[in-house]
Parts: sequence; structure tokens; C-alpha cells
Amino acid sequence: MRSLDRRLLRRARGAFVALGADVAFGVLAALAVLAQAVLIATIVADAFAGRSPGGALLLLLVVVVAGRSGLSTAIEAVGRRAAGRVMSDLRMDLIRRRLRAPDMAAPADEAGEEGEAGEVATAAVQGVDALESYFARYLPQLALAVLVPVTVLTCTALVDPVSAVIMLVTLPLIPIFMVLIGQVTEARTRERWQALARLSNHFLDVVRGLPTLRAWGRGAAQAERIAATSEEYRATTMRVLRLSFLSGAVLDFLATIATALVAVSLGIRLVDGTVTLRAALIVLLLTPELYAPLRALAAQYHAAADGLAAAQRIIDLIDADPARPEAGRLPCPPCLPWRAVRLNGVTVRHRSRPVLDRLDLEIGRGEIVALVGPSGAGKSTVAALLLGLRRPDAGTITVDSRTLDSLDPAAWRRQIGWLPQRPTLFRGTVHDNITMGARVQVEAAAALTGADDFVRDLRHGYDTVVGPGGRGLSAGETRRIALARALARQDTRLLILDEPTAHLDSGAARRVLEAIKQAAPGRAVLLIEHHPDAAAIADRIVRVENGKNGKPVPT
Repeated sequence: MRSLDRRLLRRARGAFVALGADVAFGVLAALAVLAQAVLIATIVADAFAGRSPGGALLLLLVVVVAGRSGLSTAIEAVGRRAAGRVMSDLRMDLIRRRLRAPDMAAPADEAGEEGEAGEVATAAVQGVDALESYFARYLPQLALAVLVPVTVLTCTALVDPVSAVIMLVTLPLIPIFMVLIGQVTEARTRERWQALARLSNHFLDVVRGLPTLRAWGRGAAQAERIAATSEEYRATTMRVLRLSFLSGAVLDFLATIATALVAVSLGIRLVDGTVTLRAALIVLLLTPELYAPLRALAAQYHAAADGLAAAQRIIDLIDADPARPEAGRLPCPPCLPWRAVRLNGVTVRHRSRPVLDRLDLEIGRGEIVALVGPSGAGKSTVAALLLGLRRPDAGTITVDSRTLDSLDPAAWRRQIGWLPQRPTLFRGTVHDNITMGARVQVEAAAALTGADDFVRDLRHGYDTVVGPGGRGLSAGETRRIALARALARQDTRLLILDEPTAHLDSGAARRVLEAIKQAAPGRAVLLIEHHPDAAAIADRIVRVENGKNGKPVPT
């Protein structure tokens, strides 16, 4: 694992001023180390010679010690400021990229592993947070690890060349062992991150599929699986910690041996009279300062390794080709009077696996087409294609004679009423969730779907706040409000309804299907259903099996 990732540093250009300030503070800190050693050695040597240290020297020593402490605090504070800016920029880049990624448009049963949603969430939260150690501690310490040893060696060479040679010979031992330990740390840290990603993905899958798991009595089995994945993460974390403690002990041992060699040499030469007490004290005080930045750097490397591993994964996600359709330029009026939308030999792949394989589908204005098939057959991917959220790897999507890519995406989507597989209520009133800023007949649309029945029973009716932090609604109630949102606008020309009767009892389902029939005239309706029985209202039923056109289903 590279301690300096060029891609990450390129994204940290906005923080370069702060990092430059850290380097400047590092230079001052190195000079403070020299000043402190010289002042202490001078005061002690004068005391041994029977001379009383002057008040100016003592005051200067206090100022230097206080200044060194203040510089350490300033280095970390500036580093945290730089870290905050980089972390914020990374999160925003990741959010923009993932909102445009085709995998995020595909549903769980077709994209696989929720489009890595669990890993993305972990990287965006815990992974980016771990970068604080990298920018606030590791990079400033890296500057100190370069500046302080060079300064100490230069000063020691001027005071006692023999000690400088000993330092120069022993100093490379610490970086060599750091590199060897770092190679092992890279593998262990990557294992830990992968274990955390697997745990996050699996936990997210379990939470989203909890109703199904409980219905089939598989909750206990999933609890055991989560426990096993958690144990794997614990084991990998402990391996990283053991390596961290071991590396710290090895580096401390090397620094102690090197300091002892310098001290023994100084002691012998001090007895022989070949070195003065003041010079010996300066070198002896500087020797621990030579190795201390490198030992601290090794400690900070382990703290920053998690953030660096997560950052590399985040940048991989950001830099990946989103395969997003290019925005067309045809404005809304020319594309209004279309007669049919067609998928011609469309193929979509996810991780080299075909989700759709040369699928043909035509939806004409004024007809209801039911797309049926088992879970994972590719039905919801068809919805993502029609919405322009995903581009086919092969084949074409045409609106009459025009390709969908040539149309203005915003203008095209204004013609679509969409009920997703997992509808979302935004924080706001029921009224706002249905209108979404448009002028529509709210109560009429709600009455069509049966939402009006339970909304009027709410304490504040259509002014009841729902969504995050608001009044909780059941899955069926949420679906009926979302369906009312899709049916409310009269200017829509295409309705894409993904399992509109899910989570509804038989009476509510019949009412919803009747509402769809009433809204169908003048519109093209794509009804995505898991069971053919729910598609009885369709004019035509198209079956999809393993992403391909299945056998025709009679209506």
C-alpha cells in the first residue's frame, strides 16, 4: 500500500495550503528541537562548571518548550482542517458518481449484492472518516520524519562527526523494517477492509429482505451468518492489531540499540577528553529526537492504513466509467406525439453476467403491457432502461423513429409516471408527497388507489407529515401513496409500475388494478409483475426468463 496515493493527493489540491502550512510548522518544530537541546546542554554544562545559568537562558528554554508544544497542536489542527475539506469533497464526488452509476439503478435481485450499496455506504461513512488520521496525523508526521532527522544529523555533524556517522549508519534500519512491516500490513489491512465490506453488504441485504426472511422462517439462519461474518471481521482486526503492536516493539528496540551505541561512544570519549560535556549533552539529547519521528510515523501508518485502503476503493468507485447515457438535445414538444416505445435486441450485463439478453419489447400508446417473470429475470432493469437510468450494452431503445439517447432526459422523464419497486416517501405532508411540486388533483388520485381511505383517518389528513421523522406508514400505505403520485399527473404518456400490488391485500389490490385501468387510456402502461395472475388487466403479457423473451402468455 503506497503511503502517498497520487490519486488521493490530486483530489486534495484544495487542502494543499493547509498541508503547506503543516510543512512550515514542521520546519519550525525541527528548529525548536535543536534549540531545546542546545539550551538544555548549555545550562547543564554551565552548572557543572560552577557557573549560574542566566535568567535569559531559562526564559528562552521555557519559550522554546512552550513553542514546540504549540507547534505540535497547530500541526494536528491544520491537518484536521485539511482532512475535513478532503473528506467532504470525497463524499460529494462519491455521491455524484453513484447517483449516476448504472448499478445503482438496478434492483437487488438483478444487480447483485445491492449494486455494492453496503460497501459504498461503509466507504462513504466509516472509510472516509478514517482518512482523518491520514491527513491530520500521518502526512504531517511524514513531513516531520523527513525534516527532523536531516536537521538533527546536520547539527550533530557540526558538533560531533563521530556520533553523526553512528547515527547515519543506524538510521536506515528503521525505514527498512518499516517497509518490510508495511508490506505485511497492506495485505492484512486489505483483508480487514474486505471483511468489513462483506459484513456491510450482507447486513444490508438481510435488513432489506427481513420481511421475506421472517415469512420463510430463515431469520435464525441469517443471524448465524451475520455472526460468522462478524467473527471474520474480528479476527482480521486482531491480526492487524497484533502486527501493529509487534512493529512498535521492533522499532522501539532498534531505536534503543542505536541510542545506546551513541551514548556508549560519547561516554568513552568524554572520559578520554576528546569531546566536551556540552557537545556530548547536545548529541545525547538530539539522538532520541532523530528516531522519534520515524517511530511515530510507523505508529501513524497503522492508524491511517484503514483510511488509505478505503480511499483507494472510493476513488476506484468514483473513477469507474458510469456508462451513463449521453444527454440528448431534442426538446419536449417533438417527442410528445409518439406512438410506441420499443426495445430492440437489448442486452445489459452486470459484471460480465447478462441481466438482459437480446430482449425485444414494444409498448404502444393506449395499451397495458404486463412484464412477468421470476425474481432476477431482468424486469426492473427494463424500467431502468426506459427511465434513462441505464444504457444497454447492445441493442437500441427507440421512441417511434428516434433513439432514446437522442431525447432530452429531463423532457423524456417528465412524460413518465413511475412506481419503483421500493417507493420512498420524502419528509413532508401526504399532499406534498403526491404532488411533488406539480398541480394535480390530489384527492382524486388518492381515491383511485385507495389511499384516500386511510389518509382521511390520519390526525391531520393530507397535511400529516410522513417520511423520515414523520408519521410512520405501512409498506402497503406507502405503495398506494406512491402509486397516487404516479397516476396524479395527467400529462404523463408512459406509466412504469413495478409490482403495484405488492404488500396489498386482495381487496386493495383489486382497487389498485382498477385504478390502473382507468388511468390507461391515452397512455402506454408497463406493468411489471412477479406473478402472471396480477397481470390479468393487461392487453398483452410478455414473459421474461433469464433476461430473454420467454414463451408467449395468453391473455
